[in-house]
Amino acid sequence: MTNVKYDENGLVPVILQDASTKQVLTLAYANEEAVKRTIDTKETWLYSRSRQELWNKGATSGNTQRVQSVQIDCDGDSLIYEVIPNGPACHTGETSCFHETLAGEASPSASDMITELSALIKQREIDMPEGAYTTYLFEEGVDKICKKVGEEAAEVIIAAKNRDARELATESADLLYHLLVLLQEQKVDFKEVTGVLEERHAAKKDK
Repeated sequence: MTNVKYDENGLVPVILQDASTKQVLTLAYANEEAVKRTIDTKETWLYSRSRQELWNKGATSGNTQRVQSVQIDCDGDSLIYEVIPNGPACHTGETSCFHETLAGEASPSASDMITELSALIKQREIDMPEGAYTTYLFEEGVDKICKKVGEEAAEVIIAAKNRDARELATESADLLYHLLVLLQEQKVDFKEVTGVLEERHAAKKDK
């Protein structure tokens, strides 16, 4: 921890970032002991300036975070904890503490859009609103959903063979939507899919 430059109060700013989506979750502070505990336990440890004490993220709320990596900036005076969150990071219940826009218009990333679509599909399965296509798929069950995944995959292949870029994008979007519905029907979180990709990527880097 000797490379970390703490301020006059013995603190360093810490950005908490979702390891999968790269979304910024929280800006907080840590002292040397909090950083050490984070590295040793792979749990998010911070320092509360208001309470003047160490705190383990999620110890009370249950919204814990598993730390994948601790990164330090080029000047050594700020850190990033890349985490896998088990619930919202913000005390308001929002995924991120940065959920309000002060100026301009926030553009959702591709991962944000998939996360939002996954959440909408999950809510559709709970509410089952009448007339919604997603409701129809859940009512028909896994056989119908699998059939649609197969049909859309075939459409993607046809679009690619026809060298039709616009059609390929459209059919790929349809395939992704139906795949997300299938994952929800099977109760497989999309983060499990990205987790497999991350493991494979890490394995290739180690070779």
